[in-house]
Amino acid sequence: MNRITRRTALTGIGAGLTLALPGLVKAQGAAAHVVVVGGGFGGATAARYLRRYNPGLRITLVEPATQFVTCPFSNLYLGGLRTWESITHGYDAIRSEGIGVVHASAEDIDATARKVTLSDGAVLEYDRLVLSPGIDIRWGALEGYDEAAAELAPHAWKAGPQTQLLKAQLEAMADGGTFVMSITDGAFRCPPGPYERASMVAHYLKTNKPKSKILLLDSKETFSKQGLFRQGWEALYGDMIEWISADNDGKVARVDAGALTVESAFGVTHKADVLNVVPPQKAGWIADRAGVTNETGWVPVNGNTFESAQVGGIYVVGDATIAAPMPKSGFCANAQGKVAAAAITADLAGQEPPPASFVNTCYSLIGPDYGISVAGVYYFDGEKLAEREGSGGVSPLEADEAFRRAEATYGAGWYASISADTWGTV
Repeated sequence: MNRITRRTALTGIGAGLTLALPGLVKAQGAAAHVVVVGGGFGGATAARYLRRYNPGLRITLVEPATQFVTCPFSNLYLGGLRTWESITHGYDAIRSEGIGVVHASAEDIDATARKVTLSDGAVLEYDRLVLSPGIDIRWGALEGYDEAAAELAPHAWKAGPQTQLLKAQLEAMADGGTFVMSITDGAFRCPPGPYERASMVAHYLKTNKPKSKILLLDSKETFSKQGLFRQGWEALYGDMIEWISADNDGKVARVDAGALTVESAFGVTHKADVLNVVPPQKAGWIADRAGVTNETGWVPVNGNTFESAQVGGIYVVGDATIAAPMPKSGFCANAQGKVAAAAITADLAGQEPPPASFVNTCYSLIGPDYGISVAGVYYFDGEKLAEREGSGGVSPLEADEAFRRAEATYGAGWYASISADTWGTV
């Protein structure tokens, strides 16, 4: 299969990906106020590109955290290859562009009155609203796994204290211990993420606690970049990692976080020294308050604009959306933020939105010098989002060490580029 080049993918980050905006009249709609809720890859990107597309807009970015910790590259932090500071980004560059940044939570949205109520009591009126709420955990959807259980068996699927807790547990685990990961099925953030995490944990254990084992209990029968991951595991870690698929009784039915055990669908109990649960997920809860989620817990959108399919004037980007075949990834959130910004700019100018186009490249690190990737190009075909035929692909199985080393370097370059594009920081 043909592949987009790394140069094309990385250039696409800064180019905007949408990206034909000729004819948009920036002077029109100058007094309009766009509120963006969520300062991650989708929301921060949307805010910055709204400013670029229409310098006259009034833009307010609402984000409770003063610094944003990224899920991409948080696995490298677990593996000891990244510092916490290197995956943490602030909002000073965004403020310097004339975008208002409010560090509060959006508590309620009145889509009829077009108002957002914040945790500090402030009420923001908007002409257009962008939601980038990320994910929330479906507490209780996996028997035994609630918020209290996550303090004993962390998910670490929202980067922050949970990630630091999981790292502390790994550091405290005795050599010869077992790291068990339960992996959900269905839609969830970053499909290759659990397997990169297993790789980075394996790197940490091989370096520091080489007698230890990793057990992956998977609710799926296949996974993203499976052949590449398993090839890399064998080459770098031997038999340290064991993956059990759903058809071999890998699906976890219940969790006992206090005992650090999980029970499979067929009643087999597995004991962990460190237990990591990748649980069922849904759109961030503010999406429910806005009325934009459907029965799946995710947000249906217009694939050409990312305006909510259910509530006009609200645009939703990032992991919260139903945007298949696009995966739930930081790169896709960034691309969707640009598309939404272009669509809002056109809408406020009384014009048709430009045709949407998206690029996604997902790099995964198996070892410090061993990278793999998957890439795709997506577009709106008039009815739905679709993958461009002949685009993208995955790293070749037959690649040599130099190729794997180059992919690891490309991944680091991607992270630096997208961080600069999203927050103005590296």
